[in-house]
Amino acid sequence: MTHHARPGASDGILNRKGKVVLAPLRFVWNATRGYRLTPWRSEYLKWRVETYSGKKAETLTAGDIFGFMWASRWELLSFLHWTGRLEDDVRRRGPS
Repeated sequence: MTHHARPGASDGILNRKGKVVLAPLRFVWNATRGYRLTPWRSEYLKWRVETYSGKKAETLTAGDIFGFMWASRWELLSFLHWTGRLEDDVRRRGPS
């Protein structure tokens, strides 16, 4: 099996300390609260896509949302990996 390098991808995004990183699934689960069967209708998810892409949230369709996620998948995974590391750091430090 050949490993193909992807722009911005590293083994750390998909695997950390032998565990699969669940940050992307956790984000999608939280971002689609109330819209789990129709995530493209989530106002929060539309707002996030608008913020990142510049496309107006009220004009976004399911195809726009999924197209954006596919086209930006490596950048999004990298971002979610980074937020997962921040959450781990906060958990390790405990309450302030």
